[in-house]
Amino acid sequence: MALAERLGLRLLHRFDAETAHGLGLKALQLGAAPSPGLLTSPRLRTEVAGLRLANPVGLAAGFDKNAVALGGLARAGFGFVEVGAATPRPQAGNPRPRLFRLPEDRAVINRFGFNNQGMEAIGARLRTRPRDMVTGLNLGANKDSEDRAGDFARVLAHCGAHLDFATVNVSSPNTERLRELQGPEALAALLAGVLAARDALPRRIPVFLKIAPDLSEAEIEAIAGVAQSAGIDGIVATNTTLSRGGLHSAHAGEAGGLSGAPLFERSTRVLSRLAQSTTLPLIGVGGIASAEDAYAKIRAGASAVQLYSALVYGGLSLLEEIVRGLDALLERDGFATVAEAVGTAPRA
Repeated sequence: MALAERLGLRLLHRFDAETAHGLGLKALQLGAAPSPGLLTSPRLRTEVAGLRLANPVGLAAGFDKNAVALGGLARAGFGFVEVGAATPRPQAGNPRPRLFRLPEDRAVINRFGFNNQGMEAIGARLRTRPRDMVTGLNLGANKDSEDRAGDFARVLAHCGAHLDFATVNVSSPNTERLRELQGPEALAALLAGVLAARDALPRRIPVFLKIAPDLSEAEIEAIAGVAQSAGIDGIVATNTTLSRGGLHSAHAGEAGGLSGAPLFERSTRVLSRLAQSTTLPLIGVGGIASAEDAYAKIRAGASAVQLYSALVYGGLSLLEEIVRGLDALLERDGFATVAEAVGTAPRA
């Protein structure tokens, strides 16, 4: 990490977490963030559900909820970027404070509650997005909606023409009763509506399903079966957890979803179980803070991975470290491509 970025992070951590996050987005908008450009190699280039990626390391949803920093993110070196979650109508989310750093645990707790400017504002920005960056949208539902399942399809219908992929988010713990939509019958009906909206778009794009880490093995297998039967293109594993085991930071008791290092093992177990339960492509998320972490997710079954919380502590330059380190690990182990390494870890 360069001295300027180290000092910038130190300054940001003097602010409350949500203010610091807003300042970080502003830095991206102004071009004041690390911009290594394209990070790729023959080993790193890969394809996931038809998406051609320069490298398999993406940005998870929630970082740029309103698609305001797409230019800066395009220069940062991500293989793909997911913005949102977007809901049909603008939504304020839960009261502040609602974002907390847990530095001793290298973790974050959030209870945002799908705060965003709504699909019209977000869709307008996506229309002018950089065309050389693979860009997706996390689909959400309004908290007070009478038809939450229908909200996902409405957002996709409005924004889908300007996307490379979309993700159905029924796994956020911060919208009351949202996770109930992961039940087999409710999920099958929801996905049918979303895929009908996708099929009406001028261009077919892959649709992924993002699931929670707090699921039993039976629930994981049921969700995998529903997703595969519905025709979903892949599964994102996982969202944040409600678990609080082993934390040491002052904010450990705050309500919301926990992300960062403590989520790594839990989310990787879910990923590995999914890899045994479905042939769908998987995207691994949760606790990745190093090239070794990203490689472990890939070997557990992920065709690509996503970062977010680790950037709070490692800065945006962490992305380049992870991508270049992953390339070196693939070379060390004799893999010519990322795809060759997917799912090669011994099964528990």
